[in-house]
Amino acid sequence: MNSNIEAARMESTKVMLSTLWIFLMFNYLYCDVLGLMDSTMLKQFLMGRLDDGLELTQGFLLGASILMEIPILMVLLSRVLDYRCNRWANIIAGALMATVQVVTLFIGTPTVYYLFFSIIEIAGTTFIVWYAWKWRE
Repeated sequence: MNSNIEAARMESTKVMLSTLWIFLMFNYLYCDVLGLMDSTMLKQFLMGRLDDGLELTQGFLLGASILMEIPILMVLLSRVLDYRCNRWANIIAGALMATVQVVTLFIGTPTVYYLFFSIIEIAGTTFIVWYAWKWRE
């Protein structure tokens, strides 16, 4: 009986972590979609350079792709990894994504919608770190 309860609790935690990563991915995605609707940002994207001097090179876009692969991968890994690897993967990935999001707030002047989504994304990744940290086998 105890093992059934423990297995259910383990599965519930995995589902929660995976769901949180899905929630964050929708936030990342919709923030980027709104950026394409922002005429000022769209003009900069089309020119390949942001006002703060950041060039949107192939290398930059590859780096951004790799960075966004982390939450995509965490949806799957949160479901399939064993307890110890799962816990540490969520702590590390969550801390990394929260740190990156905080750093982006100091590059140029963030738009109001970007700031709004950033607060949600930082809170979400911080919650993942806390939730995984508190997770006991």
